[in-house]
Amino acid sequence: MINWGIIGLGNIAGRFAESLKREPNSKLFAVSSRSQEKAEDFAKKFSAAKSYSDHDQLLSDENIQAVYLALPHALHKDFAIRAMNFGKAVLCEKPATLNFEEMQEIAAVSRSKKILFMEAMKPRFQPLYKKLKSLLADNVIGKILSVETSLCNEMNLTGKTYHSQKGQGGALLDVGIYCASWLEDFLGEVADAKIISAEIRDEIDFYVDAELNFSGKIGKLECAFDRKKSRQAILIGESGKIIVDELHRPQSLTIFKANEPPQKITVPYEVDDFFGEIKHFSNCLANKKIESDIMPLQASLNCAKILQEIRKNF
Repeated sequence: MINWGIIGLGNIAGRFAESLKREPNSKLFAVSSRSQEKAEDFAKKFSAAKSYSDHDQLLSDENIQAVYLALPHALHKDFAIRAMNFGKAVLCEKPATLNFEEMQEIAAVSRSKKILFMEAMKPRFQPLYKKLKSLLADNVIGKILSVETSLCNEMNLTGKTYHSQKGQGGALLDVGIYCASWLEDFLGEVADAKIISAEIRDEIDFYVDAELNFSGKIGKLECAFDRKKSRQAILIGESGKIIVDELHRPQSLTIFKANEPPQKITVPYEVDDFFGEIKHFSNCLANKKIESDIMPLQASLNCAKILQEIRKNF
């Protein structure tokens, strides 16, 4: 049985804790928040044995083998490294880091200490994503030529939220990272990027439309906080294309080929959108793997580099 700790108790932590209940080899053991009252309430709601108002107290708890980091973006790197220094495996909410250099630091610690670190890139662990990989392996649309991604939300960013704070805010880090993961997985390491259009206010990117070069293959990344558009990934091959709906929480795709009717395929979640990554991470830990084969360190490094190449053009 893997004893988990959760650091940072916002809404996403509650959804994670609810899903964790369904993983048979895992148990929520402890939670931590800056507020002792909040930690106690969360622990009571999700039946955790311990609650802490100091994150280091949780990290020093010898009963815990794995931690889920659900802190604001700017705190991910420091607490991921602190957790690994305490000997804890780390599942870190996306984006793993603010930039490529921070991700290099995390990767170096993970590799030197031989401790599992994984960015919580949920789409890669959904049953539909596995079906997509199978279709591509069967050459359904031929060789991939380009990938277009778009994840645009209209968000109310009034009030206190890290999404609009300089340094850790912006659409690229919050939702663009999902697009980057699709581009990385199907196109590889980015060479360079150019901005097609962008809306930046007070150093916060509210909208980004970028085109990226992956050694001759083209990737497109569009993300936003200030507008609604189709949220999808389009994989264009030599003999057709596949459109994946809701790329951050995929459950359906449609295959388009010349002279053939569109073919829609739906594959629902096993439990919910968190369960796949929890199950995979828990299996990695149980089998003493020090790196995921689905979301390895290099994938997170490549994703961070994609965002960094785009930001160079701001």
